Amino acid sequence: MVDREKPDLIELRRGVIVLAVLSRLRVPQYGYSLRQALVEGGMPIEEGTLYPLLRRLETQGLLASEWKTDHAPPRRYYRLSTAGEAAFAAMTETWRSQVRVMDEFLR
Repeated sequence: MVDREKPDLIELRRGVIVLAVLSRLRVPQYGYSLRQALVEGGMPIEEGTLYPLLRRLETQGLLASEWKTDHAPPRRYYRLSTAGEAAFAAMTETWRSQVRVMDEFLR
């Protein structure tokens, strides 16, 4: 028998992962520290999901990155760009609105 709930849960999680990543990148972080912050916050993410997502968000102009070589090994730090800050604010507002709607539906 196919577990029909799991694909739905995956889709629900996929829909919020971008917002979770943007929320953690209000402070510059490198990939591993970002992954740890997400895990500690209750949103574990695989490296194979995180790094392509970071590249996509940077390509879309939502993130900026820079290499820091003052520590070994060199690390690529990501942060929200100006467009990313605006997108994060808009997504946060939309999220909060949808939470209110869903809270009413789920009563």
